[in-house]
Amino acid sequence: MSGLALVRRLEAVGFRAWPAASVHYDGSWAVRLTAGHPSKRLNSVNPLDPSDYRDIDQRIARSARRFAAYGRPLVFRLSPLAPLQLNAHFDADGWRRFDETAVMIARLKDIDLDSGFDQIPLQDVGRYVDASISIRDENPERKAGLTEVVESIRPPNGMFVLEDQTGPVASALCVHDNDLAGLFDVAVRPDQQGKGYARSIVRAALRWASAQGAQRAWLQVMTANKSAVSLYSRLGFEKVYTYSYRQKGD
Repeated sequence: MSGLALVRRLEAVGFRAWPAASVHYDGSWAVRLTAGHPSKRLNSVNPLDPSDYRDIDQRIARSARRFAAYGRPLVFRLSPLAPLQLNAHFDADGWRRFDETAVMIARLKDIDLDSGFDQIPLQDVGRYVDASISIRDENPERKAGLTEVVESIRPPNGMFVLEDQTGPVASALCVHDNDLAGLFDVAVRPDQQGKGYARSIVRAALRWASAQGAQRAWLQVMTANKSAVSLYSRLGFEKVYTYSYRQKGD
């Protein structure tokens, strides 16, 4: 599988792995909204057919009304499935492009999964969410929203946390969907970065996925995060495509 077919598959498994609370389709534009969590992936319009660019102004206006009802700024997430005409429309109308993200994939048999810490998945969503928020030093008020997202994931998933004597230092969420395993929420506490925790927790998560029957792993990482891109490349991941966000104004 290659080209747009692979993009479509990864977009579909990505939506299942990180589910929005509300999904509305305007033609092939998937309007994803989540009141409890501010993530752009959970609050964005995702065009999914390069040939679907009719009535652009009217459809943008309809999406804007839906986002306003949720108290969210209107954001589009444009992958290679988005019409070129829509990108051109945004360029002409002064929409900024930001947070370019690479989608990467690797065959599990090509990754060294034997080294690193042995780790079994957590069973307690609350404990995982607390650790994720602590590692990222985020507002504890995010707990309810992130808990809702994690609990709504339907495919089998493994929640991983590494700790030292001071508390959680690394987290990762792995979602197993048929032959694919998606990595999400990979984070290392800032004072512990560069010590191999990210590599270890990723390997632990992928060992679990391999035992579940996954054959390939995939992930999304911002291209500006050079250290993470380098880490995943060294592990054996290769870029399949990129997407970016568009929003009107500064």
